[in-house]
Amino acid sequence: MPPVTSTGRLQTDQSPRADEVSMIWSFDDNRKLSSLFGEHDEHLKIIEHELQVSILPRGNKLSIHGKQIACKQAVHALDNLANRIFNQLDVSNGDVKGAIRMSRDTAQQHPQQHQSNQLIQIKTRRKVISPRSPGQARYITAIAENELVFGSGPAGTGKSYLAVACAAEALLEGRVERIIFARPAVEAGENLGFLPGDMKEKVDPYLRPLYDALYDVMPEAKVERDIAEGTIEIAPLAFMRGRTLASSFIILDEAQNTTKLQMKMFLTRLGEGSCMVINGDPTQIDLPHNVVSGLAHATGLLEEIEGISHVVLTQDDIVRHPLVSQIVGVYDGERD
Repeated sequence: MPPVTSTGRLQTDQSPRADEVSMIWSFDDNRKLSSLFGEHDEHLKIIEHELQVSILPRGNKLSIHGKQIACKQAVHALDNLANRIFNQLDVSNGDVKGAIRMSRDTAQQHPQQHQSNQLIQIKTRRKVISPRSPGQARYITAIAENELVFGSGPAGTGKSYLAVACAAEALLEGRVERIIFARPAVEAGENLGFLPGDMKEKVDPYLRPLYDALYDVMPEAKVERDIAEGTIEIAPLAFMRGRTLASSFIILDEAQNTTKLQMKMFLTRLGEGSCMVINGDPTQIDLPHNVVSGLAHATGLLEEIEGISHVVLTQDDIVRHPLVSQIVGVYDGERD
């Protein structure tokens, strides 16, 4: 059984404010308290600051005081972190903030439920990855349950990184024989013909984010060996024409910069035993103004087909530096 014994018991409210309550949350494994609380109780301080509650440790129990909804969110967040520890995963500050994001969604939609003991996980050679926002959880689940997934949303929501991690896991488990990454070579009005070097040198800068994600979830030597052997292929979108991609995990990144015809071409590459993930940010289209984005067209056209899922990530799912979320919000507001 997991070490979570949280019941979120309501106690007699000693506060003069009628909208505030106290809850007791307990954790059975005293040896893991330091991992849960963080160095100098840093994790608890993050929860206090983000949810505007006060938390007082008393042995293996925490006394949580604040507004009722905030206390429930704190309990959900602590349940999430306790489950990470039970599954032998580290707890970082980013994990704490992710648990808080998840708790806000869970407490609002299912106020009587605690976090499930079954964590959503992506297991790769270098690390175990779990979602840090409700949107990321829906995205990972969609990839696991569908053969074709569209992921759209702003920068910093983890679209590409999580897709690469899912691909690495599928390859590790033998569910696919190879990973194929593609990306349209359309960036801020540049033209490949005017860039220096051979074709690989021309396209590598466009594909750098995919390399970075691969190196984060797989050993560098393994990545280089798989690329040399063709187990991992990274190429511009144009190189996909005329191929049938079977037994593969296929990712198309920056798909907002495809045309309708390019998107149709890519979608029809899907072969037997393959999974395809198509990502893009509809707010960062670098196509000419009179050209319709293939991503926007496809997600609208194919939404009723069984086996195809479209997950929309939002500003609330941004997991980069906190300023990124604020920057996206300001730009979105200006566009509106």
